[in-house]
Amino acid sequence: MSNMPPEWAPHSATWMGYPSAAYDGCGVSTEEAQQAWANVANAISDHERLFMLCHPTQKTSAKKRLSSAIELVDYSLNDAWLRDTGPTFIIESNRLVGIDWRFNGWGNNTQLEWQQDAGIARFICEYLDCEARSSTLTNEGGGLHVSGQDQVLLTKTVQLDPGRNPDWSQSDVESEIHALLGTERAIWLERGLYRDYEENGTRGHVDIVACFTPNDDVLFHEQTQEQHPDHINCRELRAQLADAGLNVVPIAAPKVLRDNYNWVDYSYLNHYVCNGAVIVPTFADPNDDPALERLAEVYPDRAIRGIDARVIFAMGGGVHCITQQQPLA
Repeated sequence: MSNMPPEWAPHSATWMGYPSAAYDGCGVSTEEAQQAWANVANAISDHERLFMLCHPTQKTSAKKRLSSAIELVDYSLNDAWLRDTGPTFIIESNRLVGIDWRFNGWGNNTQLEWQQDAGIARFICEYLDCEARSSTLTNEGGGLHVSGQDQVLLTKTVQLDPGRNPDWSQSDVESEIHALLGTERAIWLERGLYRDYEENGTRGHVDIVACFTPNDDVLFHEQTQEQHPDHINCRELRAQLADAGLNVVPIAAPKVLRDNYNWVDYSYLNHYVCNGAVIVPTFADPNDDPALERLAEVYPDRAIRGIDARVIFAMGGGVHCITQQQPLA
């Protein structure tokens, strides 16, 4: 029997990737991007072992910014979204197994190179000497979230994206995911957040919208300000979760509405639960403290650590998007 442990189950390690460069036009420098990733990695390394994939050309920069506790692993990666390109780990008969989803650059929704990244999951499994189980489903780790019981959150514009899986039906996707992750019930959102449909977006990853908690509630990103295009969108998404019988606990989005590019998708839901801590994106915003307090109620036995994530979000993701847990077998 195989299953994907929930994120709050014990980890043996976290995997991340060190960015080689900031994107043109995203408004941040390469040094700012590297420091933002390092800030997250250094916080996690206070609590658990951390492996950092690093392009050989970036090792000097990485050693300068990263805690000496972090283990650098050479890999010529294109980009640094390890949630999506790393393996989704499951436990089978007390053994660690890595699911190697097919990766095609978020449905070919990027002008950036991704061919090297398609090999990351298999490389990590070889590094750990664990089985890599290949799936023909094009999918990413940020496109699903499990409850630790039998439920998984998915998004129709991700797994059923014609750019990813043109020949798969909804039942085909469910069968594959249940067989690999040990889940039994899929809860589908119609779509994700507004900005996620821009160029280089993921077209609706769930890990910025909703996530399960240890008490089976679902935390939910709530855009309360009517002028933001996600206001109506979030109202509809919340209704979908409630209609599925889930107890939805909203966390209000930051008050800031725009960055130098467009409507923001700043979200406290894109946090990372590690051993003894929760690493939470913050935005120098009035809603930071209420979000941190809510997460402290959900995880009373863990340190709640806020880290300014505006640079990471300018690059197109959040704290959860750059981390991948390796569960304790």
